[in-house]
Amino acid sequence: MAKRENITDVFVIGGGVNGCGIARDAVGRGFSVFLAEMGDLASGTSSAATKLVHGGLRYLEYYEFRLVHEALAEREVLWAMAPHIIWPLRFVLPHHTGLRPAWLLRLGLFVYDHIGARKLLPPTKTLDLRSDPIGRPLKDGYAKAFEYSDCWVDDARLVTLTARDAADKGAVIRTRTRVISAIREGGMWSIKLQDVDTKVRGTVKARLLVNAAGPWVDSVLREALGQSEAHHVRLVKGSHIVVRKLFDHDRAYFFQNADGRIIFAIPYERDFTLIGTTDLDYTGDPRDVRISEEETQYLLAAATEYFEKPVTWQDVVWSYSGVRPLFDDRAGKAQEATRDYVLTLEGDKETGALVNVFGVKLTTHRRLAEEVLERIEGVLGARGKRWTKGSKLPGGEFGPTEFDREVERLNELYPNLTDRLLRRLARQYGTRAVTVLGSAKRLQDLGEAFGADLTAQEVDYLVDQEWARTADDILWRRTKVGLRIGMNDKARLEAYVQSRLTRGKT
Repeated sequence: MAKRENITDVFVIGGGVNGCGIARDAVGRGFSVFLAEMGDLASGTSSAATKLVHGGLRYLEYYEFRLVHEALAEREVLWAMAPHIIWPLRFVLPHHTGLRPAWLLRLGLFVYDHIGARKLLPPTKTLDLRSDPIGRPLKDGYAKAFEYSDCWVDDARLVTLTARDAADKGAVIRTRTRVISAIREGGMWSIKLQDVDTKVRGTVKARLLVNAAGPWVDSVLREALGQSEAHHVRLVKGSHIVVRKLFDHDRAYFFQNADGRIIFAIPYERDFTLIGTTDLDYTGDPRDVRISEEETQYLLAAATEYFEKPVTWQDVVWSYSGVRPLFDDRAGKAQEATRDYVLTLEGDKETGALVNVFGVKLTTHRRLAEEVLERIEGVLGARGKRWTKGSKLPGGEFGPTEFDREVERLNELYPNLTDRLLRRLARQYGTRAVTVLGSAKRLQDLGEAFGADLTAQEVDYLVDQEWARTADDILWRRTKVGLRIGMNDKARLEAYVQSRLTRGKT
């Protein structure tokens, strides 16, 4: 696993959005980087989000102005960085009598529109739900709504593409690799690793260690670094359900609940609607997190409060749950806990420095990485300037408003393939869709089909270029094809992936 005296500048624990973002920024500045993730990329919190690049309108109620300002400024930065996996989304917020007053919502949205660096996203406007088609799926009692802008993101692909770019720049990315221990030796870290599948162990030496393990950040401190009393994060469970499509338009709804919480109802993967999220304190192992019947019922009831047609258990086609590692600020309720991140630095260049990352938010991961690099450069010295603002993730080499033109280009190059397939590939791979498709003239040229237009050629790309090792990696994190294929197709895919990996080792 480690070659001779394998010394790296920066060793990152955690292959979520924070860890991969830090690795990408660091290697782009000239540091050598090694990242270890005990599971698959984005297999924890970073694939279980509501999948939004947003300022956090509701955070204004808790006076999180710094976080909201930073997040609002990042929306268009990230959209320009990856316009294939990030795009604008308009949110409709119906006014509910008896909950937050209309003047407060207007004030919040005015602040939302004016404290961020909004250039391309359209501003807030007021809707009359009695005459606007957006009001048709809703119950008759809702008359007024406010429509504002945020962005959608394919969260798991954001992580994978960030890791891919880091690797392209020279970072070592090791998935399914657990950090067994990390001890200081001679002014640097000696880190023992174990391959989760083969159980083979190795050692890597590093000048600086970054603990970006998300929900496991305290576990790393306790188990790998020996800090037995470590307790810095509050684990908060968030669950979502995916139901059959509830409306035909392309806007999302932002619903207020009587308990003070909010939920979203968002167009999802063309044929579905995503509803979430919950906020519950969680004390179990993050790997075992599951949505409960009570959470499902809560989300169904909250949606039914607004939609004319009741949303029932029979409508649910999939659900997922994740654990947010929020910095423990001792807030009374889970929804009141800060969503801001906190960084700590322990040690120095002579003893071996450790940077801990507490908290995670997709929208601010790039800025968080820049803040971590300030700590790293304070210890190891500066290597390069800030560079990620204005950069591109793999496949995003086109303008933020040019996605449809990219789809047209693919249709011209592959006239015998369906627009639906090409549009999906453009969304996932952007300009690299051509690499996935190669010289294919028709669908049969792409090899064995596993259902829902997933083919062997795409699977090979995901195994070779994006660290996919199981069917679930492909069906739920690299793509969302799992929504559309059955168990037999999944079994065939699993067999193919394992065969492909075996061939790759020979």
